[in-house]
Amino acid sequence: MEIKRNGSQPSSKGPADYFTGTVRVDGLFNAPDPARVVGASVTFEPGARTAWHTHPLGQTLVVTSGCGRVQRWGGPVEEIRPGDVIWFAPGEKHWHGASSTTSMTHMAIQERLDGKTVDWMEQVSEEQYLA
Repeated sequence: MEIKRNGSQPSSKGPADYFTGTVRVDGLFNAPDPARVVGASVTFEPGARTAWHTHPLGQTLVVTSGCGRVQRWGGPVEEIRPGDVIWFAPGEKHWHGASSTTSMTHMAIQERLDGKTVDWMEQVSEEQYLA
């Protein structure tokens, strides 16, 4: 058994290569092999969002506070709120972030495949974000 105490792991800033706006990432868990699951709590300030990306084994988001937005490639922008659970299928191109006026925090859970959890792509344009 391993217990990771709240506050025992440092927060990090979401890098500008993969995020627009102010984003804080708090790692929650990174299971050792042979397990593959990785989880983080991610907080987006108003207007902040990820770049377009995919996950080799999919991703689950659990919204814990605020109001956010998600979109899969070719689909509409959807509003998300606390308690919502969002599943992105393996390889599904998508983005997620806060609304333009309200911050949003979610838990992001995904699995490693050959050591990789995400493939980053281009930034989400203002037009795409505001659609």
